[in-house]
Amino acid sequence: MEINDANNIEENLLLAAKNGHQKAFTALMEKYQKSVYHLILKIVKSPEDAENLTIVAFSKAFDHIDQYSADYAFSTWLYKISSNTCIDFLRKKNVPKISLDDEAKNITDHLKYSTNSTPEYDMIKAQRIDKLQAAVNTLDTVFSRVLTLRYFKEYSYEEMAEELGVSVGTIKVQLHRAKKKLMENFKTEIESW
Repeated sequence: MEINDANNIEENLLLAAKNGHQKAFTALMEKYQKSVYHLILKIVKSPEDAENLTIVAFSKAFDHIDQYSADYAFSTWLYKISSNTCIDFLRKKNVPKISLDDEAKNITDHLKYSTNSTPEYDMIKAQRIDKLQAAVNTLDTVFSRVLTLRYFKEYSYEEMAEELGVSVGTIKVQLHRAKKKLMENFKTEIESW
């Protein structure tokens, strides 16, 4: 393959990603995931943090793909987002913060487990589940599907990857983006609970 062919393939992937095609996001992530992970690992020195920050970096990049300019190499833009993600992480490392995973777990735990098992509470709980499911259903198909598999059907990451035919890393990025979007759309509703 010639360099021009590789550039054309990447340009086509970026154009498809800008148009919201999830397969393009997956292809870009698979191409750059290892190099982004190693860049982040060099900065934060923790494999677990590097894995989580890799997911966050890709999520940020995909959420802002429309801001990418072809004036620069995509890898340069992605690495800048990754290094900025690390800088933000290191600055906030000592500040306690509730993550989206914690917030989503609180919601699902609140919906599933309660010692208040009265008919009135059961009805309220069912209404909340219906509202949450309705909010999930308003999201893009990819986001709705990963949230449903993870929180309503309780699939593992591996089961989700097998079901959807993508890598576990892609599932984690999609799930991170889906939870972020759901929390943005549903925040006021949750606060009233």
